[in-house]
Amino acid sequence: MQIKTVHDYQAPKDLLTDKVILVTGAGDGIGRQAALTFAEHGATVILLGRTVDKLEAVYDEIEQAGGAKPAIIPLDLKGATLDHYQGMAATIKEQFGRLDGVLHNAGILSILSPFTHIEADDFNDAMQINVTGPMLMTQALLPVMQLADNASLVFTSSGVGRKGRAYWGSYAISKFATEGMAQVIADEYETTSVRTNVINPGATRTSMRAKAYPAEDPKALKTPLDLMPTYLYLMGDESKKDNNLCFDAQ
Repeated sequence: MQIKTVHDYQAPKDLLTDKVILVTGAGDGIGRQAALTFAEHGATVILLGRTVDKLEAVYDEIEQAGGAKPAIIPLDLKGATLDHYQGMAATIKEQFGRLDGVLHNAGILSILSPFTHIEADDFNDAMQINVTGPMLMTQALLPVMQLADNASLVFTSSGVGRKGRAYWGSYAISKFATEGMAQVIADEYETTSVRTNVINPGATRTSMRAKAYPAEDPKALKTPLDLMPTYLYLMGDESKKDNNLCFDAQ
C-alpha cells in the first residue's frame, strides 16, 4: 500500500453533516475520541463496543455537546457471529437507510512474547477480534454502505503490520492480515461508491500502548485528539478519490 499523510488537514465544522458512521471500540481511547470528533463535525455516530457503561458515557457526552443523537450497539467481537453482524446491518439499514462510514478501531494487543512461546488460544483471540470479526462485520455491512453516495471503510493497522518486529507475535500477524484484507476489498470495490483505506495511528497515549510499553512516559506521546485530522479527512468527501492507501496519523 502507498503511504500518505494529512496531518495538517483542517476539517470544516460541517464536514460530516448528515453522515452515518459506525465506530468500533468506541468506548475508549482512539475510538472514543473519533466518535466524539465525528459527532462534533455533524455525523450521526453508531457506537459499537463490548462495555455498555463506556458506550453510554460517550453517548451522553455527544448529546451534551449538542451532537446528533447517536446509537449504541453492545457487541463483543470475540463471540459475535455472522448472524449478529447481519442482524446489525439489517437494523442499520432499517433505521438509517445507508451507512456512510465504518471505522474498524476495536482490537486487542495479545501477549508479547518470542514466536515459539505464542499460545494457540492467545493467537486465536487476536485473529478473531482483530481480523475475523472485522471481516464478517464488513461482509454484512458492505451492501448497506453501497447505498451511500460516498462511503468510507477504514481499517486500523500498526507499524508492526508493515514490518514484522521481534516479540510482537500474534498482534503483528493479525495486522499484516488486516492490511491484506483491506487491499482485497479496496481492489474489488474500486469501481463502486465504497473506498477502503488503512490508518496507522502510531504511538498514542492509550491503555493499549501503556500495556505494550509500561515504562514509557505517556506525556511524551500524541493524544488521540492529536490524530483526529487524519480520521476526519478519511471520513469526509474530500478523500472520496483515495482508495487502497495507508495513512500515517502522525
